[in-house]
Order: sequence, then structure tokens, then C-alpha cells
Amino acid sequence: MAWPNVFQRGSLLSRFSHHHVVVFLLTFFSYSLLHASRKTFSNVKVSISEQWTPSAFNTSVELPVEIWSSNHLFPSAEKATLFLGTLDTIFLFSYAVGLFISGIVGDRLNLRWVLSFGMCSSAFVVFVFGTLTEWLRFYNKWLYCCLWIVNGLLQSTGWPCVVAIMGNWFGKAGRGVVFGLWSACASVGNILGACLASSVLQYGYEVSQGLRQKKTLKKTHTGH
Repeated sequence: MAWPNVFQRGSLLSRFSHHHVVVFLLTFFSYSLLHASRKTFSNVKVSISEQWTPSAFNTSVELPVEIWSSNHLFPSAEKATLFLGTLDTIFLFSYAVGLFISGIVGDRLNLRWVLSFGMCSSAFVVFVFGTLTEWLRFYNKWLYCCLWIVNGLLQSTGWPCVVAIMGNWFGKAGRGVVFGLWSACASVGNILGACLASSVLQYGYEVSQGLRQKKTLKKTHTGH
């Protein structure tokens, strides 16, 4: 029995130009890096929890009450962990709402601009959340909640836009094979984020998140 045309040698690749390859790679790594930025947050939760509680320092340094109050949010690591779980819930809720909004916006505006804006803005928000607040020693629960709501909305621009771009470039013939390969982008992003975060976590959680956002911004600008 003859193989379907899609599996015959050269039948699938002959349909695609180098523009298709560029689109495939850019959308693949764009969404991979968005997933990587989410994965870094889950990998540094323990470090963040220690930084937000006095137990990270109270065995070696005695600090005045004013510094304890201004630099530490929670009296125990358990309270900090509970708040981090709340941030996860906030992010997922805003992300779910944002998917619907981003789909509408993507249909009406240039997909490349919407995707670029979402990636760059999300990178900036995570940089402020993880790095800038730590550099400035500014800790505020309401600020973190607001930043994570905005981050969920911005990251929601990724999936609708990259799927729409891929759908515009790749026709029905061979779409299952192409999207089967392309759908690995989320898993690749999770692996990349976990590896990068673990490699620099010894220098502080702010380095892990800051490094990931620099790579995201670099990839976005390279693609345009």
C-alpha cells in the first residue's frame, strides 16, 4: 500500500520556502521563551520565600526592627509560600481572561506587533518583579499582585498570536506534521527555563529571572 503523500520523500519539504522555516523557528522559540520565563518563577520560589522572611538572615546578622519591617514581608516561610501560591492563582486567572482578549486584539491588529509588545512588556514586568525590587530592597505585596496580573495579561498574547501566525503560513496539507513538531515549544521552554534558572540560582533569584528576561528581549528584537 502506498504511503500518503505527506510522508513521501520531499513531498512535504518541497512545499515550504525558507520563509516558512524562519516563521516556524521564530514562533517556536518565541513561545518557548515565554514558557521559560514562567518556569523560572516556579524554580526560584524557595529562594524568594527565604528572601521574604527573616529566617534567611536571623542566624548570622542582627538587624534593627525598622529594617526587618521594610525588607521582609512575612514572619515565616509558610506565609511566604502561601502568598506565592496566591500569585500563581492570580497569574492563571489573568492569563485565562487575557487569552480571550488577546484573540480579539490579534484579529484586529498586526499579529507581529501584538506578539512583540506582549513579549517585551512581559519581560520588563518580570524584570521589575524579580530583579528591580530586589536591587532597590522594595518589597510590597500589592505591587507583586499588580505586576503578576499584568504579567498574566501580557503573556496571554503569546499563544493566540503564534498559533494564528502559524495557521496563516502553513496550509492544511501537512499541517498535522508541522504542528506536531511545533507544539513541542512549550516543553522545550520549560526545560530551557529550568536549566537556566538552576545554573544561576546560587547567585540569587533576581539573577535567574533577570537573565531569562534579557534572553527574551534579545530573541524578540532579533526576530524583527
